Parts: sequence; structure tokens; C-alpha cells
Amino acid sequence: MDLRASVAANLRIVKNRIAAAIDHSRKNVRVIAVSKKFSVSHVEAAAAAGLQDLGENRVQEAVQKQLATNSLQASWHLIGHLQSNKARMAAEAFDWIHSVDSVDLLRRLDRVAACHGKSPNLLIQINLAGESTKHGAPESEVQRIFDAAISCKAIKIRGLMVLPPWSENPEDARPYFRRLRQLRDELRAAGPDRSNLDQLSMGMSHDLEVAVEEGATMIRVGTALFGPRPKTTQTPD
Repeated sequence: MDLRASVAANLRIVKNRIAAAIDHSRKNVRVIAVSKKFSVSHVEAAAAAGLQDLGENRVQEAVQKQLATNSLQASWHLIGHLQSNKARMAAEAFDWIHSVDSVDLLRRLDRVAACHGKSPNLLIQINLAGESTKHGAPESEVQRIFDAAISCKAIKIRGLMVLPPWSENPEDARPYFRRLRQLRDELRAAGPDRSNLDQLSMGMSHDLEVAVEEGATMIRVGTALFGPRPKTTQTPD
């Protein structure tokens, strides 16, 4: 089976997994094809299978792939940690940035987006487990980030993102997915200016069913579409 046929077949499996988990009163879940370490051919295969949302962990890797696939009609998502010195490049390159974790980064993105006529959608990444090895704002900082967003001119906060602690058992992620949804609902209820806070980015290849059951609107899928990631060395972004 060639690459495009393989990705298309894997996408059908992913969609079947979503369909088995989703509450059918809800809207469809957006599948983000995460091409970290995969080739441009994999990005093209995902687009050929009908995926319009493409995700990358690193800004520079994404920009290189965008240049090689500039004829694609796609929305690009940054799902990895964003260093402040890459804010300008990220604001120009991405339609969605899932990893805002501080007021300083929020304001920097707003400034550079306004300067370049961009208006990316932002998600606040929250470190619900307090893991020192992962990025994300502590839950206690989320309100402060939202308050700072009121004065922003170019960006828009659309939701929340979480990376729960890794576990072989997908059920172990459920409390984190559930808390993210609860926190989103609490924030929406706090004021009418948050009615567009509609996105929950949570769940990956191994735990997407649990994430969907708990209200995910975006799932970040790499290996379930493309297979095991290549063992290549990545330079820091």
C-alpha cells in the first residue's frame, strides 16, 4: 500500500474511533494531523485524504513544510512549546497556536500579529498535573491570562489545551480531560465576552476516545495516521 492509501485508510480508522466515542448531539471533532519528524510527502498524503488541519511541534519545521506545500488549502496548528523569540514567526505562520502559557507570551504574540496584519487563534496550555518536565500555565494563572487578553487587539483566545501525564492506560488521562472541560465551562460562565471560548485541544493517538468522551473538539493525531515516528535527531527550534 502506498503512502497516500495508507494514510487514507488510517484516517478512516481514526474517524471510526471518534464516531464510537462521540456524543452525537455535538459537532464533529477536528482531527489535526501532526507531522512532527515526518516528511512533506506525509503532509501531502494527509491533505489528499481530506485533512485540512495540519499540526507541528516546531516553528521552523512547520515553515519549511509550508514552503514546500504552499498550494495546500490548510489550517496550520502549532501544538508544541513556543519560545518568545519565535513569536513573530509563529504569528505569521500559524492559524492556531495551542501553547500559550504566560501573559508575556500572549502580549508578545498580540504585538507581532498586529504589526504583520495577522490574527491567530490561541489556546491556553494548562499544566494541570504540575509536571516540571512539561510546559503550560498553572491553573492559578489562567484567569490572569484571560484578563490580559481583554486588551489585546489582534489575537483571540478560543479555548484550552492540555497534555496529561503519559500512561499506557488511556483512562488515566480522563481526570485531566474532564477538569479541562470543567475549567473551560467555568471561564465561559464568568462573562459574556467569553462566548467564543469553544475549543478543547486534548487527546492524541492512544487516548483519543477518552478525550472525545470528555468533550474534545480537537485531537492531535500523528502515529495513528502515519505510523511510528522516524528516529531522527532534531535541532532546537
